This record gives sequence, C-alpha cells and structure tokens, in this order.
Amino acid sequence: MISWRKHYKQTLIAIGLLLSTSASIYGQDGDPKNGEKLFKANCTACHALDKQVIGPPLKGVVERVKTEGGVDKDWLHKWIKDNKALRASGDKYANEIFEKFNKTEMLQFPNLTDKDIDDILAFTTNPPAPAPDPAATTATATDATAAAPADKTTTSIVIISLIAIAGLLVWILIKLRQLVKLGQSEELVGLNETRVRSFSEIYEKYHYIGKGLLTILAILAAYGVWNWIMWIGVYKGYKPEQPIYFSHKIHAGENKIDCQLCHSSAKYGKVSEIPSMNVCMNCHRTISEYNGKYIEPGKDKAFYDGEIQKIYAATGWNAEKQQYTGKTQPVEWTRIHNMPDFVYFNHSQHVVAGEQAIINSFNKKNPNNKIDVVCKACHGKIDTMNVVQMANDFTMGWCIECHRTTEVDMNNGYNKEYFKNLHEKLKKQYPKDGGKITVDAIGGLECGKCHY
Repeated sequence: MISWRKHYKQTLIAIGLLLSTSASIYGQDGDPKNGEKLFKANCTACHALDKQVIGPPLKGVVERVKTEGGVDKDWLHKWIKDNKALRASGDKYANEIFEKFNKTEMLQFPNLTDKDIDDILAFTTNPPAPAPDPAATTATATDATAAAPADKTTTSIVIISLIAIAGLLVWILIKLRQLVKLGQSEELVGLNETRVRSFSEIYEKYHYIGKGLLTILAILAAYGVWNWIMWIGVYKGYKPEQPIYFSHKIHAGENKIDCQLCHSSAKYGKVSEIPSMNVCMNCHRTISEYNGKYIEPGKDKAFYDGEIQKIYAATGWNAEKQQYTGKTQPVEWTRIHNMPDFVYFNHSQHVVAGEQAIINSFNKKNPNNKIDVVCKACHGKIDTMNVVQMANDFTMGWCIECHRTTEVDMNNGYNKEYFKNLHEKLKKQYPKDGGKITVDAIGGLECGKCHY
C-alpha cells in the first residue's frame, strides 16, 4: 500500500513537471503569426528576414546571436527594448554589433512586452508559410473565363469574314461572265456609238454639276487644312517609354501614395517638377525588391526588381554595404507635359486656391467619373496608369471652357478675406446665375492672365 502511494506521488510530480515544462516551452516559443504582424509594424523599416537592409537579416537571429556572441533570448529582449542602455552597460557583444553596422543606432522599443518580443523571435525562427492569395486565384479564373468567350467571338468574326469574301468573289465572277456575254452581243456596238469620247465633252455636258463638286471639294480641303493646323502641338494620348519604368498604378493606386509626396512643388511653385532620384531613395533604400500583389500583364517580379536596381545604379547606392559609392548616373527622363514658352500656368494657384472649386466643377460635369484629387482634373486618373499619358488636349479652348464653367470658391479663406467687396459686386452683376461666379468673371478670360 505504501509502495503504491509512493509511486502515485512520483507519477503526479512527473506529470506536473512535464506540464510546467511544456507550458514554459510554448510560452517562450511565442506565436509566429502574431509575431509576423508585430514584425511588419515595427521592424520592416530597417530589417528584412533574408537580406541586409539598414540592419542585418533577422531570419534565425536567436541561433545566430547564440553562436556569435554566446547570448540567449534574454539578451535579445534587453537589446530590443533599450539597446542604448545595454551598450552603455559595457556589454561586449552589443558594442561589437554597433561598430559592425557603422554605429547606426537601432530604435528602442520599450512599448513591446516580453510576449511581443517572443512572438517576433518565433516569427524570425520559424516564419509561417504565406497563404495563397485568393484575389490572384480569382483573377486567374476570371481571366480564363473571360478569355473563352473572347476566343469564341474572334473565331465567329473570322468565319463571317471568310463567308463575306467568298460571296463577293462569286458576285464578281457572275458580273465578269455577264460582261463577256455583252461583248459578244450587238448591244456593245450600239453603246460604243453613243459613248462620250473625251473629258471635255463630259465637262461640257455636266459643267454645272462639275463646278458644284469642285466647290464642295475646295471647301472640304480648306477645312481639312485648317483642322490639321489647329491640332499641331496637341498630343493627347502621348505616352513615351521612360529610362526607368515607373507605374503610377502601383505607387499612387495600389499603395495610395499622395501625389504631392513626390511632386511637392506642385503645391508651392509654378512648375510641378520631376522628382529627383533622392526622393525615390527615401523609400527604395529599404525596398530593394517588389513584393506587391499587383503585377501588370506582360511583366513579372523580376522585371520590377530590375527597375529598382536601375535606381540604385543612378544614385550610386550599394545595397549590400548600405552606403553610397559616389558614382552616379544621370537619368534622361522623357518629358510628357510641356507648356509653350508663351503660356503662363501656375500649379500652386490651381492646386491650392482652386482645388475644391476644380474638383466640384469636374464632378458636376462628370457624375459617373468623379475625382477625389485635383491633379486628376487635368492629368486624368493617374492612379490607374501603368504608363503616364496625356489625358487631355491642353489647348487654349480647353482651358477657356474650364474657366467658363468652374465656379469660384466663395468660401476659400483667402478670397473671403481679401475680395469680399468684389464678390458682393459680382453677385449683383450676375444675378441670373443666382450669384454664382465663374472664373471668367474674375478675369479668367483676359489675355494677360495666361500670355506674357
């Protein structure tokens, strides 16, 4: 009886130790899925799993610090929460890492709990396999479904075209046979006797009709020449290839990057400049490869990665050493929008003072194609373009039409403060429009506004 109780107690103790050890192990391992979220939120600005960015790659970091520095996860907890304090304490391995990476100080994360850090380390040790993208699968199925009717339609068109050509050939053969028979009859002799033998005879007989036709042709020719002259310099639809491929659909569409983050002078200057390569490097210093879901038809990930390498070549950036080499290359961009020298256009005036007025006017005229950013009124739905193109005519008539239909924003702080009396006067001057004042009423059609 005593022996049984002794074994019973030993069994309970063993089970308890096993459970506590298991709980300890699972608690230290952490949750890789939650760790992935925390990693993306806190670490991706400076780190990647499989390559050096600003800091070292973090895949297998727990095992690496154990091998290199003989430290454990507790050391990593201290390093992540306050690496500066850890270095100040004289920790040899912490100071070695600081020196190794050019004394680039890592951010401190005192807000992360021990469990959060365990979850992040679990993700770096055993990252979960990426789930299949249902959107991509659906898109593939949709494309395949759409391709079948398209192929069927194309086949039908080809068959109908061949039948039509065959019918035309039969009709021509029948007519040729009739002509041969006519040449063998007496009717042909009679026709030759009554045939007009020269152009002068035809003109003499039908000169009124001839003069009328010549007049019509002259008018049409003059109109054609005039129309051709008026469209010189209009390049709507122009979309040249650039030395570095840049998709606005990916940047402004998929990633929702504000236009003015890159084209900052559009808000504060006359001209909206082409961003310098340093602006590109603000993001691409840490984004060395494309991992987005959207892939343009005919392109692949390798293509986008290659274009990012062109940015590095232009700026002289060494991604492996994370430093500039000083060897830069100029990028010869092809200009798309270019106002003539005799035309004055100020971007800031439209982007700031006229922003809401232009958006309201455009949406009123295009209820089924509304815009949310003022840039789109002139440049089109830029966030849907893989290759930027001229979306409008940019002719004088196009600008004037906009000035005639765009209502001045009476609630604009600047206008309300400095032109209150003018607005009251214009309201009385244009009572038929219910006091609405369009741009043409405040000098929008004066020649000197746009021409020097």
